[in-house]
Amino acid sequence: MPKRIMVVDDAGIMRLVLKQMLVRAGYDVVAEVDGGYKAISLYPTYKPDLVTMDIAMPDIDGITAIKEIIKIDPDAKIIICSGMGYTEKVKDAILAGAKTFIAKPPHPDRVIATIKLILGE
Repeated sequence: MPKRIMVVDDAGIMRLVLKQMLVRAGYDVVAEVDGGYKAISLYPTYKPDLVTMDIAMPDIDGITAIKEIIKIDPDAKIIICSGMGYTEKVKDAILAGAKTFIAKPPHPDRVIATIKLILGE
């Protein structure tokens, strides 16, 4: 059974790019979410094996969303997707509970290798 992934990013094109990479690699993208509040509310419904999380979103930032998801599921596996201008925020995201980060724009081989590592595949 394929691992289930929730993609969280306010940019539709980024969600599309990540979804295409993940589906090609055999993952099941169970939800594409455009904001932190939605990610928090949908997490218990989908119970994904992994979440990719943008840092900068208009409703709440990814760091706050990570903290709230970790409260729901302390074992949640979350990977931050970030542009290079967010180095300090990436550190904050790791401290909040993210496992690692993927640099934007995402490179398919690196994205899949990182996800496999976090999922223990």
